[in-house]
Amino acid sequence: MSEIELTINSVDLFELYGDKDAKLNLIRKAFPNLKITSRGEKLKIAGDKKDVQRCKGKMEMMVRSLKKHHAISIQDVQEIVNGENPFENRISTRNKDNVIVHRRNGTPIKAKTQNQRRLVESAEANDVVFAIGPAGTGKTYTAVAIAVRALKNRLVKKIILTRPAVEAGESLGFLPGDLKDKVDPYLRPLYDALDDMIPHEKLNQFISNRTIEVAPLAFMRGRTLDNAFIILDEAQNTTTAQLKMFLTRLGPSAKAIITGDMTQIDLPRHQRSGLAQSLDRLSEIDGIGLVRLSAADVVRHRLVRQIIDAYSKIESDEAESRAKRKAEREKAKQEKQTSRTRLLLLFFIINK
Repeated sequence: MSEIELTINSVDLFELYGDKDAKLNLIRKAFPNLKITSRGEKLKIAGDKKDVQRCKGKMEMMVRSLKKHHAISIQDVQEIVNGENPFENRISTRNKDNVIVHRRNGTPIKAKTQNQRRLVESAEANDVVFAIGPAGTGKTYTAVAIAVRALKNRLVKKIILTRPAVEAGESLGFLPGDLKDKVDPYLRPLYDALDDMIPHEKLNQFISNRTIEVAPLAFMRGRTLDNAFIILDEAQNTTTAQLKMFLTRLGPSAKAIITGDMTQIDLPRHQRSGLAQSLDRLSEIDGIGLVRLSAADVVRHRLVRQIIDAYSKIESDEAESRAKRKAEREKAKQEKQTSRTRLLLLFFIINK
């Protein structure tokens, strides 16, 4: 048996332990054989020595994280319990330079992870940026925040947000309403991001006078997009011709961010994603930036990261299985060819 007493100061104990000790209870649940008691700044941990030391490490990580980031959620505590460091890839909220723009209620929108910060920096340094990563990594939201900042600072005269209207298992033709009603659901995430950053009346005014334009990608054809910040979202669902069309719309004073998730392509099987080809050919051009986000940048529910990892494992296993089947077919084909050659040789020898 072992017992240690931690003195916890310089942090808000309510924030550390949670309402009705909800966060501390997660630690208790993770170490059911330990006796964990808290009295003011004192926290006692008693039980098996090895478990006591492990529990102590978890609590110390929670305290360090709270001191650095000023907040720790139940989700963060759950990740710590699971042996992860939810703050490993995050940026301290103390850094005022991380503020991109402010929400309608005045709270700052900041880059939350290192790769989100790289996206902001790349957008400042390049006229075109590809932001590639799985769902929940903040690609679209961060890109919209960068565009809104550029508009507020009068670096551009308008914002254009666009997406390809590609069905993800649904049929566009069977949706009710006119064309606007049919395509608006595809553009809803862009409206939601704008609504979070710009007051309703101002946003409606911007949309009515076309200072902010949200439209399907097909509407971009034939236009020249200048003095504008353009975001092409869900670019993995563009064909090569569509992405070429979009990129060649850019005027001399335009900036663009192209976001995409290569694991969620909804194009027909016979069509290759134009984004995949563009990443191969365009990322080396001066003035074009590329930022790759990963599951470590996920800022949604903790399960999203695990779901992404699980699907990545499925895709990896399927690719390995396909490669194995292909190798077996090639081997069988080669053996068949060898057998045929031997039979031909035998035939010629017999008939010689």
